[in-house]
Amino acid sequence: MARMHSRKRGKAGSKKPLKRTTKSWLSYKPKEVEMLIVKLAKERKTPSQIGTYLRDVYGIPDIKVITKKSVTKILEDHKLLKQIPEDLTALIIKKIKLEKHLEENKQDKTSLHGLQLTEAKIKRLAKYYKRTKKLPVDWKYDPKRVKIHVE
Repeated sequence: MARMHSRKRGKAGSKKPLKRTTKSWLSYKPKEVEMLIVKLAKERKTPSQIGTYLRDVYGIPDIKVITKKSVTKILEDHKLLKQIPEDLTALIIKKIKLEKHLEENKQDKTSLHGLQLTEAKIKRLAKYYKRTKKLPVDWKYDPKRVKIHVE
């Protein structure tokens, strides 16, 4: 499938194994993994950062196979999940950086176009999250007050 804005196709990447079984060399119990996730969340890491950290530092290849829950579900159970989903927050941060860049470089039309595409993507994603009830129905994307939502 083509990319949304560039009409390019993605390159082949690695895929997760079809067989979802716990590896014999893995010594972590589900409760230990949950405690590690909670500890990393209290250090203000995002769910994707937690997954990468557990893979690289602790050698845990797949959290869902061990705990039977995703990282976001575990954080939700412990009430550590942020109000705004991670991908929406990343897009808002990208928008803030693009605006800062455009203040210094007013003639950069390519970045201006990128800013417009990013704002459109933020609005689409917010609409989706309202529909799936991951965001409150009265949540509104306000470009002027967007910095408050990220912090």
